[in-house]
Amino acid sequence: MRRRPVNSSSIKSVGWSDGTLELEYVNGYVYQYDEVPQPTFAALMAASSIGAYVNKHIKPHYDCREV
Repeated sequence: MRRRPVNSSSIKSVGWSDGTLELEYVNGYVYQYDEVPQPTFAALMAASSIGAYVNKHIKPHYDCREV
């Protein structure tokens, strides 16, 4: 999946395709979150703190796996 770099102290890059959100963390780990709607991805990209948004709106609500 193609990811774009983001300005975050914890997340290096973010990608989204067909409901799959992919996050590359600064520590090198990559996780995919399933069934994330496009408006949620858009809100993530517009958030003032991407890491805080992920912790509040992504991690508690979507299944994930390390890739």
